[in-house]
Amino acid sequence: MNLAILIGVFIGGLAAGIPVAVTLGLASMCYLLAAGIPLVVMPQKMYAGIDVFVLLSIPGFILAGNLMNHGGITERIIRFANALVGWMRGGLGLSNVAGSMLFGGISGTAVADAASIGGVMIPGMKKAGYPADFSAAVTAASSTVGPIIPPSVPMIIVGSLSGISVGRMFIAGAVPGILLGLAMMVTVYIIAVRRNFPRQPWQGVPELGRAFMGAFWALAMTALIVGGLLSGMMTPTETAVVASVYAFIVGAFIYRDLQLKMVPKVLVDSAVSSAAILALVGFANVFGWILVSERIPQTVASAVLSVTENKFLVILLINLFLLFIGMFMETIAALIVLFVPLLTLAQSVGVEPLHFATFAVLNLMIGLTTPPVGVCLFVCAGIARLPLAPVVKAIAPFLLTNILVLLMVSYYPPLATWLPSLLFD
Repeated sequence: MNLAILIGVFIGGLAAGIPVAVTLGLASMCYLLAAGIPLVVMPQKMYAGIDVFVLLSIPGFILAGNLMNHGGITERIIRFANALVGWMRGGLGLSNVAGSMLFGGISGTAVADAASIGGVMIPGMKKAGYPADFSAAVTAASSTVGPIIPPSVPMIIVGSLSGISVGRMFIAGAVPGILLGLAMMVTVYIIAVRRNFPRQPWQGVPELGRAFMGAFWALAMTALIVGGLLSGMMTPTETAVVASVYAFIVGAFIYRDLQLKMVPKVLVDSAVSSAAILALVGFANVFGWILVSERIPQTVASAVLSVTENKFLVILLINLFLLFIGMFMETIAALIVLFVPLLTLAQSVGVEPLHFATFAVLNLMIGLTTPPVGVCLFVCAGIARLPLAPVVKAIAPFLLTNILVLLMVSYYPPLATWLPSLLFD
């Protein structure tokens, strides 16, 4: 009965449109009251959920991304991507994807990517003759690359939940992230050829060189993050702090686009974004503690294994379930509530934790572009000034491409595990 109250309040809150963090808190509080458990447990478990050293890297990476974004990074990355691939058929679409891949190595969040890249690329693509729905769709789809290519806020959350090395997860996401980006570029090119989208003239090697030098300090930030982790000189949290300092120096003194009077606003915006994520982590930790105390992970594993113990079928069932959940639930909340139960199930059929973490995060990133609660869809449709329906229709080929990459990563573990084993073992 108590569990029914928990699930009922949670589903009811989501259906009513209440923010996920508040819904998790309300559902947990109703359960505690019904079970006769003192409410003092709630702040204790909330604090325990956010009192994890690696979570300090989230504010650091968010601040670094905001500093670089206000410091002129977006325009320079887009210029470099455009000089690199803009001369091909559908070049601006290809530049959009390439820009997201490069920007994702800095921001670590898909929504920041969609807003920053989309704010520049969607109006530019429309002006160049690309359909507005396609422009919004390719921006939304490519933004999902950001949290796969290191750094990645969702992977930091997973590491805090499961004890899996965040550094290993960052490196594990590199190959799937690049594969995802390349697959979307192929999709853009095929659509561009079939629909005869415009192409830009080749701007020449000198422009490519100038664009690269202009974006060099921005691109070097990714090397700083990855290099710090691989060398063992810095933890993810320390890397985030160094990245923030680096972003400030580059934006204020090298690019000189980051004015000192802008810094307080950047700090406040970063603090608000970080607080929202950490509040969600705290409430979700209470919810997760209740699920564990009710032995839900073991129950889920037993229920699935009573149907099949085939590893490949279990992976398929997990992916289908996460794709469905991603249509309705925010990514970080879904990871916090579901990751541990599903990890228990995956490990019971022999799936390596690092491999599972990689394809679970990739799966839920796809959910950011699926209706009815695809956050990146709403952001890009708003920038393009379109209703949601045409953008959903235009994004269908990209969803298919992304799901194919997801299946490749799910069923061929070396795509996720080979690089970490090479660099860390």
